[in-house]
Amino acid sequence: MLTFINPKTDFAFKKIFGSPQSKDILISFLNAILYDSNPTIQDLDILDPYQAPRIEGIKNSFLDIKALLADSRTVIIEMQVLNVLGFEKRVLYNAAKSYSTQLKTGEDYTLLNLVIALTITDFEMFEHLDKVISRYRLIEKDALTEYSDDIELIFVELPKFNKSLDELEDLTDKWLYFLQSADELETVPSSLDQVSAIRDAFEVARQSKLSPEELEIFEKRQQFIHDYRNSFRKAEQLGRERGVAIGEKKARINIARSLLGILPVETISQTTGLSINEIENIEDLED
Repeated sequence: MLTFINPKTDFAFKKIFGSPQSKDILISFLNAILYDSNPTIQDLDILDPYQAPRIEGIKNSFLDIKALLADSRTVIIEMQVLNVLGFEKRVLYNAAKSYSTQLKTGEDYTLLNLVIALTITDFEMFEHLDKVISRYRLIEKDALTEYSDDIELIFVELPKFNKSLDELEDLTDKWLYFLQSADELETVPSSLDQVSAIRDAFEVARQSKLSPEELEIFEKRQQFIHDYRNSFRKAEQLGRERGVAIGEKKARINIARSLLGILPVETISQTTGLSINEIENIEDLED
């Protein structure tokens, strides 16, 4: 049995960083990722904190972690394991929505505060970049002058982080190593144990501390990820034999079938790219 749950699953990530008692953990993590390990953030409020979800419709229970910083900036954080259709647009949509919904009807635009969308992925989004952490703002296309920093998109691509335990240099490295390797460890390494926030994160991630309901959800999420990835491996094989487009379509159908009864139809549609009508009539689709 694993000692620590995998922090890269959406359930575990929100439990570790979004629980009511996780403020110091989240402050340390955000300072490491957003501000190069400098203690820029001193305080924040976690919005919509983690609560043990119901088994039915579990995906809807894992919304982004949202934090309101002491200077009124909003940070939305998402851990994404699977590269689903339209994901890059979803990131932009969520950031824009968090920005625009700050105002009530009739309020002045000058009241809008900066929004940071931090997205951690377990896949490569930008193959042309070697950087683990990349940052995007609105700039002029040719002169590269900045239009606004009110919406900032920050991406952390975990597959690009390949430092060993002995090579960790700063707080940023240590948090990335935690995300990448926590579920492979049996004990907390001494170099990570020295950081109180990371030590606390390991305690939250300790599998023995999960309730039976949480353990069941965690196992279902792990199985979902396993089935999803296997479906796409099968799609690649089918694609080589019968054409890429056909293989991808079959993979989406197989994934949708495996999720029926576990996730809501709307969530399956968002995950697979199939229409709600196709999912409701899944047995009529060719596999």
